[in-house]
Amino acid sequence: MVAEQTQSDAVVRTIGLTKVFRDFWLREKVTAVEDLDLEIAREEVFGLLGPNGSGKTTTLKMILSLLLPTRGRIHVFDRPPTDVKIKAKIGFLPEDTYLYPFLDSRETLDYYGRLFHLPRGQRRRRIEMLLEMVGLGPMAYRRVAEYSKGMRRRLGLAQALINDPDLLILDEPTSGMDPIAARQFKDLILTLARRGKTVLLSSHLLADVEDVCDRVCVLYGGQRRALGRVEELLTRQGSTQIVTEQLDEPTLERIYALLDAAGRDVLEVTRPRDKLEALFMRIVDEARREKVAAGAAVSTGEVAEFLRQGDGGDVIEQLVRGGEGEPERTGATEEAATPDERDQTVEPLRERVLEELVVTDEASPEEAPLRDQPPVSSDASRPAARDAQADRGVIDGLIQNAERREGETSSDGDDTVDPDEDQAHGREEP
Repeated sequence: MVAEQTQSDAVVRTIGLTKVFRDFWLREKVTAVEDLDLEIAREEVFGLLGPNGSGKTTTLKMILSLLLPTRGRIHVFDRPPTDVKIKAKIGFLPEDTYLYPFLDSRETLDYYGRLFHLPRGQRRRRIEMLLEMVGLGPMAYRRVAEYSKGMRRRLGLAQALINDPDLLILDEPTSGMDPIAARQFKDLILTLARRGKTVLLSSHLLADVEDVCDRVCVLYGGQRRALGRVEELLTRQGSTQIVTEQLDEPTLERIYALLDAAGRDVLEVTRPRDKLEALFMRIVDEARREKVAAGAAVSTGEVAEFLRQGDGGDVIEQLVRGGEGEPERTGATEEAATPDERDQTVEPLRERVLEELVVTDEASPEEAPLRDQPPVSSDASRPAARDAQADRGVIDGLIQNAERREGETSSDGDDTVDPDEDQAHGREEP
C-alpha cells in the first residue's frame, strides 16, 4: 500500500520536535515531546501509540499548529503547519468531540461545509452520504445535545470528512463507538488509503491499529521508543509457526520425534482462534438477515460514495439521470415521467442546461432568488419534507425549469410560469 518514501513523498515531517510546558514563572514544568523525528508518506496509514501522557495528542496538535513547538521543525505538505493554505487539505477529529449542541446533524455538517467554501449542491450531497455512512440518517433532525457520546463521535467523524481531506488526523477515533461503527471506521481507513490519502491516527485500541496501520510509532515519556512496519515489529524472529489441518495423535507423535531428532523443542501446540470482533460481526450479520429490530444509530457499513470515487465525472449526466448516491428527489415533473420518456429528453436537456450555465451572467435578476433563496416547508412540523425540498441545487432548478417550459410550450405556447407550480417543485416565489 505504501511506496518507497522519498523527500517529496512525505506529507508530514518532524525534525527534532520538542514541546516543553512551563509554569507561570516560565520554569520548565514538563517535557511532553522530546526530539521527535517522524516522516509520514503519502498513501500511508500511520499509527501513534503510547500510554496516557506519552505525548501523542501534543504531537497531533503541533502538526495542526494548535500548539507551537518549543524547538524543532514541522512540515505538512512541504509547508509550515501555520500556513492557512494547507488547512483545506486536512480533516481532524479531536479526542473530545466539540459540537454546537443547539444544531442538528445536518446543520452541523452544513456549517463545516461552508467553512470550506463547498458549493451548496455538493455540500448537500455529501451531507446525505456521510449521515447514511455513519448511521445518523434516521435521527438527522435531533439536536446534538440529545446525542449520546457514540453518536457525537459518529457526527465528529462525518465533519472531519466533509471536505474530502488529503490528510486525515484522528485522535482516539473509536472512543465511545460500538463494535459495528468501529469495524466500519476501519473499512473507511482502508478505503481512504487506497484512494491515495494519508491517515495519522492515535488510539489506545491496539487491535484496531494493528488491523489498519502500515507503520506505527510507540512513544513513552515524549520520546520515540519504536518505529517501523507493523509486520516487522510484531514478528517473532526466533520462532516458526506452521498451520495445518487438525492432526491425530499418531501424526503428532511422529512430528515430536522428528523435532526431537533435530534438537528442537515443542513450545506450544494450539488451535487457531478467530478474533472476538470477527465473532461479533458474524452474530450481527445473522441478526440482520433475520431482520431483528435494532437501535436507530446503526451504520450501513458502506463508505460514502465521494470518499470512494470522488465527485468527478459527468456532473450533468449524474444530475439529469439522478446520479447514484444522491438522495431521492421529489417533484411533479420527475414523478410523472417514465424512464423511457426521461431517456429521450436527456440530450436536449443537457444541452439546454449547459447553455444556461455558460450564460449565467446574462440571467435575469428575477431568476437569482429562485436559485439562491432556500426553500421553505409548508408544514414546519415535518422537517423531512423541508429537507427533501432543500436537496435541490442550482442545476436541478435549471433542469426542472427547462422541462416545465418545454411542456408549457407544447401545450398552449404560453411561456409564463405558474407560481403554484413553482411551489410544487420545492421553490417559493421571490
